[in-house]
Amino acid sequence: MYSRNGVVAASQPLAVSAGIEILRKGGSAVDAAIAVSAVLCVVEPGASHLGGDAFVITHKSSDKTNLAFNGSGEAPHAATATEFPNGIDIHGYRAATVPGLVSTWFAAHEEFGLLSMEELLAPAIDYAENGFAANNGFVRRIARHVKEFPNTKVFTTMKIPTDLTVGDVVVQRDLAHTLSAIAEKGRSAFYEGEIARALIEASDSWFNAEDLKSHRTRVVPPLTIEYRDVLVHGQPPPSQGMILMEELRIASQFDLAGMSESERIHLMVEAKKIAFADRYRILGDPEHVDVNVGEILSDEHIQKRASQIDLKHANLTPATENQEGSDTTYFLTADRDGNAVSWIQSVFHGFGASWAVPGTGVLMNNRLTGFTLDERSPNCIKPGKRPAHTLNAWTITRKDGSLAFVGGTPGANIQVQSNFQLIVNAVDLKMTPQENAEAPRWQHLNKSKNSSGDEVFDGVLQIENRTSQETISTLTSLGHEISELPAYGHGSSVQLLEVLENGTYIAGSDPRCEGHAAGI
Repeated sequence: MYSRNGVVAASQPLAVSAGIEILRKGGSAVDAAIAVSAVLCVVEPGASHLGGDAFVITHKSSDKTNLAFNGSGEAPHAATATEFPNGIDIHGYRAATVPGLVSTWFAAHEEFGLLSMEELLAPAIDYAENGFAANNGFVRRIARHVKEFPNTKVFTTMKIPTDLTVGDVVVQRDLAHTLSAIAEKGRSAFYEGEIARALIEASDSWFNAEDLKSHRTRVVPPLTIEYRDVLVHGQPPPSQGMILMEELRIASQFDLAGMSESERIHLMVEAKKIAFADRYRILGDPEHVDVNVGEILSDEHIQKRASQIDLKHANLTPATENQEGSDTTYFLTADRDGNAVSWIQSVFHGFGASWAVPGTGVLMNNRLTGFTLDERSPNCIKPGKRPAHTLNAWTITRKDGSLAFVGGTPGANIQVQSNFQLIVNAVDLKMTPQENAEAPRWQHLNKSKNSSGDEVFDGVLQIENRTSQETISTLTSLGHEISELPAYGHGSSVQLLEVLENGTYIAGSDPRCEGHAAGI
């Protein structure tokens, strides 16, 4: 998709249309992003919702500055390790952190908004109040969740039927009322008003008024590294965006463009293993623990880590990291003035906590499960602390500060692996956005389950079967345990934007999802 005056790329066509509508009204890239974000909560509730979180990177063209918005929520006042003698709950309100998405809407709008919140939330309110036609993804996600968790009451609370077929109209009037309250009364309606009171009461005061009132979205400089001839801007802690940065820094020590496909994949998988190991060693909430990302990304550390890669054999040392929730949504926007937004939001696992606040239509996250109970870990649970977060988004600028690329994907721990491939494909291999979105992809997983259902750390390299058999055979000979995925079976759903030096936008969207890219 080529355009000059703006672009929206997302996983759901109705959300794309809402963003384009806002751009046509003269809204900024952030205005369009808020509209997209809200519609996605209505039409893709399994992946993100008002009770979830968001991480955002913005690019402001007028002064070539970039900002990171950290919309992750804190553990409530009652969330101590002693509360979970049998492990952190996966579902229910005790699995949730304070929601950060709504706060992020207002923090981003305060910086870059041009239109009113009433205008921006109007498309989402309309779809919630008057309904939308359920697509395959909507129906499939609900059916899968009900099958896996047959005792869930979440859809009853949200007033969404579970016997939907494709094309059925889905109406969510409680959610429409909540969105209308936020549009009319602002941020306080969610964190201090009727919605906050409903959450406190329904959670038996697991959340209290201070938990919600004290929450804020952190607006900070992004984590920035030099890669080849560009600058990559990503999410600082507690996001695990540091993994992406370390992967790229390690890769910069090698000529990836001059390698064969098997050599390149091998090198990148080995860099991934190293970066994840460093992440689990140091990452936590920087407001509670010392997270020395500078040391991890230093020349000395990168050169040391790069020298540990064996180009002739895979590192088969067992890993200890966990494989985390996978249901998330990513989208991007750009406006006629050259401003752009890279935005990712989530409720963590599919349908998050599988628990909604009665009478509000608000689905809660289960991000508390992103903590550990190990007191030796920098990511040990503590009231008021934010968990180490899988969500990350990125932008790329040229050395002169002008915008070059925007991109991202859902996929939990797969995110930073997919983003690694996207950036290498764009910068090193010069793929166009759509070529990049459609290219075969791999994912290295450290955890799976054996036939008895026990978790095992087996280091499987999953790779789409469109990859040449010669490449797969070579990777096997290097020691990788290969598991072939269907042609488009990779667990990502990328949206990509390239900005030419003349200002033209080129956007691409992943065929692995139901969305698309559109422009004006």
